[in-house]
Amino acid sequence: MEPPPPVVPPPQEQPPRPRSHTVTTTSSSFTANLSASSSTLAYDREFLRTLPGLLMVTEIVLGLLVWTLIAGTEYFLYPAFGWVMFVAVFYWVLTVFFLIIYMTMTYTRIPQVPWTTVGLCFNGSAFVLYLIAAIVDASSVTKELDSHNYNSWAASSFFAFVVTSCYAGNTYFSFISWRSRTLQ
Repeated sequence: MEPPPPVVPPPQEQPPRPRSHTVTTTSSSFTANLSASSSTLAYDREFLRTLPGLLMVTEIVLGLLVWTLIAGTEYFLYPAFGWVMFVAVFYWVLTVFFLIIYMTMTYTRIPQVPWTTVGLCFNGSAFVLYLIAAIVDASSVTKELDSHNYNSWAASSFFAFVVTSCYAGNTYFSFISWRSRTLQ
């Protein structure tokens, strides 16, 4: 025979606690600044009317042309064109990213980043690597290599040099901006 289950007394209601009318909240300065600055999305359409903005759009359009002209061929058979593809696609994606940052004025919301230095490093590296890629592209284009893809590769070489000159221009403007920031 089993013992009867223990008897549990019914729960007694607790008397209500007095409510405090003071509420204390804390927030870090980072979250306070982030919530205050991200309430509206700014759009700087004047950036596209500046010379750096026009150069950036040209870099995007012609850079897309460079890598699509090569991508439409059997470039993977020739390592030199693989390098050109890497440089063209890598800097095309980053240039689109930076255009979005400049158009939405995100750089004003993240003041911890030294944007003039970042722009100078980005444009300077793009100029140097695109120049190398354009030279490699031009030196790899021969009719003996593959006459079927000759025109696409020759056109990509031409546009790679045009994009290189655009990055050179933006490197110059980035340097001027960086120098004026460091002199202040």
